[in-house]
Amino acid sequence: MPSLDWSQCAAVESIPGKVSGAWVFRGTRVPVSAIFENLKNSPIDEILENFHVTRAQIQTVLDFAAKSAQPSLRPHESLTA
Repeated sequence: MPSLDWSQCAAVESIPGKVSGAWVFRGTRVPVSAIFENLKNSPIDEILENFHVTRAQIQTVLDFAAKSAQPSLRPHESLTA
């Protein structure tokens, strides 16, 4: 699976010199990767408390990742093909 184009996700930003240019939640220093790592073993409420990001920010990132993981169909293709 190709890597995600995080530049298309409004909830994140990458600024050279800020957290080594990693993709972080906009207006924070919290790397997107930290949230994914913590979702493996921690409930969302604990992540919200520990990382000081909003539920809406996390939901936007998760929705973006899920949408990006869906296969893109060409106009002449269908899901049953």
